[in-house]
Amino acid sequence: MRKLLNKTKTNVNGAFLLAAVAATMLTCGVLAPLSVAHAADKSSIKVGIMSGEDEDVWREVVKQAAAKGLTVKTVVFNDYNQPNEALQEGEVDANAFQHQPFLNNQIKVNHYDIVRVGDTAVWPIGLYSKKVKLVKDFKDGAVIGVPNDPSNEARALVLLQEQGLLKLKPGAGIAATTADIVANPKHLKIKELDSGVIGRSVPDLDAAVVNTDWALKSGLTPEDRIAQEPIKNNPYTNFIAVKKENVNATWVKTLVSSYQNEPVKTVFNEVYKGTGVTTW
Repeated sequence: MRKLLNKTKTNVNGAFLLAAVAATMLTCGVLAPLSVAHAADKSSIKVGIMSGEDEDVWREVVKQAAAKGLTVKTVVFNDYNQPNEALQEGEVDANAFQHQPFLNNQIKVNHYDIVRVGDTAVWPIGLYSKKVKLVKDFKDGAVIGVPNDPSNEARALVLLQEQGLLKLKPGAGIAATTADIVANPKHLKIKELDSGVIGRSVPDLDAAVVNTDWALKSGLTPEDRIAQEPIKNNPYTNFIAVKKENVNATWVKTLVSSYQNEPVKTVFNEVYKGTGVTTW
């Protein structure tokens, strides 16, 4: 660089020299913070969401964001493991599909640098059955399906415990697995199944704990639900998430406010028909 500057100095005036130095500094990354700050103030972003009913809700969010000067394009996924990977890799700028226990597990396994920035809603997980109407009607040895991903399996087991069907090791809570079952008076057979297929498996089981969104996709109705977790103080509230480096970006605040408003709540209630509850 020294030879380049000396050569420039002998051939150009001082003003041109300063311009050359500035350009060199930019190329070398000296002015990178200005570039990063500019990149954070985006006017167009991509948000990862799950396919299905949420697409209808996000169409309204897109409208609300556009009115605030932010262009939002939704990227639809069908697998719970994909949206966080896409966010970490920069394929989307934000996502909205998960609760904190799920994200905590994903961070533990994949070391993602992803954080929560704004709550959306909670869908109380439910126990569904086509064979019994009351929890007390389960026969000895009944087969009950639960989601096989760590956070939702724990959620299902806690629900079964709350219904008096089994007892978990003290303190297991949202990290519970089948290994934490310490009492099973009805000798229930717990069958671990993928979240995407468990709803469709209900007719083949005595019952299954199913996430509300998958219950809707599987054609299950509130009449098939014989128990559900409480809404108040529910640790499984869903939220909008971004990479930590973008937490204070202007577009993040705009995105959150584009979801947390009455027009979106109205559409949400129409779409989910009371099976989900907004939580902001």
